[in-house]
Amino acid sequence: MYRTILLAYDGSPHAQKAAQIAGEEARVHAATLVIVYAYDPVPEWLGDPLFKEALARRITAAQKVVEEARDRVGEVPGLEVEVLEGPPASAILRVADAHKADLIVMGTRGLGGVAGTLLGSQSQKVVALAKAPVLLVR
Repeated sequence: MYRTILLAYDGSPHAQKAAQIAGEEARVHAATLVIVYAYDPVPEWLGDPLFKEALARRITAAQKVVEEARDRVGEVPGLEVEVLEGPPASAILRVADAHKADLIVMGTRGLGGVAGTLLGSQSQKVVALAKAPVLLVR
C-alpha cells in the first residue's frame, strides 16, 4: 500500500502517460501525490536585469507544466507540488526522500538532453539511486 507517490513530470509524452498512471495509483491507494518538476538553472553570468527576466520565464513555464500535470493526474486525495531548480534526477531524489515517497512514477524518456541507451539518463539515475520503487512508463 502506498501512502505517498511521487510523479516526476516534464511534459513529455512518456511523462503524460506516467501522470495518468500516478493519478490512478493515488486514487486506488488513497495516497498523497507529489508532483515534481525541475527546471534548468539560470546562468548567473547573465546579470541583472537579464537574470531576473530569464528566471521569471522559467518559473512561468514551470507553472504551465505543473498545471498540465495536475490536469492529467485528475482528482486525488492529496496533491502537493514541488518546483525546483537543477538537474531533474537530483530534484526527484531529494523530494522523494523529503516526502518519504513509497513509489516514484516517471516516464522512460523526458525532454532532457542526451538520452541513455535504454532509458533516459535521468530515469537511469533515479532507478540507480532511489530508496523507493520506481515505476517507469513508456
